[in-house]
Amino acid sequence: MSSPLTHFDAAGRAAMVDVSAKPETVRTATARGRVVMRPETLALITEGRANKGDVLGVARLAGIMGAKRTADLIPLCHPLPISSVALELTPSAPDAVEIEATVRTTGRTGVEMEALTAVTVAALTIYDMCKAADRAMQIEAVRLHSKSGGRSGDYVAQEDVTPRP
Repeated sequence: MSSPLTHFDAAGRAAMVDVSAKPETVRTATARGRVVMRPETLALITEGRANKGDVLGVARLAGIMGAKRTADLIPLCHPLPISSVALELTPSAPDAVEIEATVRTTGRTGVEMEALTAVTVAALTIYDMCKAADRAMQIEAVRLHSKSGGRSGDYVAQEDVTPRP
């Protein structure tokens, strides 16, 4: 019986998937996550009073850079010619910043990992820029929201994995 895990060879060793026989198609993935913080920390961000500057602007750039460097961070990811990366960082009163990243390419493999990396790097950047004010911030619910293209077809998440109380 073959395993549904594709990053292992017949002997069970880690291996990069050979995508050379796959057709090039347009592939898109959207990931979401959030950073939960004290309301006072969110106010620092939204009012532009954070000591390190424009938190959301810097986090957006960091997320874009993270998506572009995914293959350098995740050992078995293929380096991809990314066509676009769009990040939305939305303050959500009283205590969070919601993050959504959409990545697009035309290639032989998907961009799910790039979208997830973009969200995670943006969230880590928010933490880094605001940790002096709030070390208890939490990065939550980073997940694939949707993807399209490729052999496995489209996917849309049914519900948030960890709904907010």
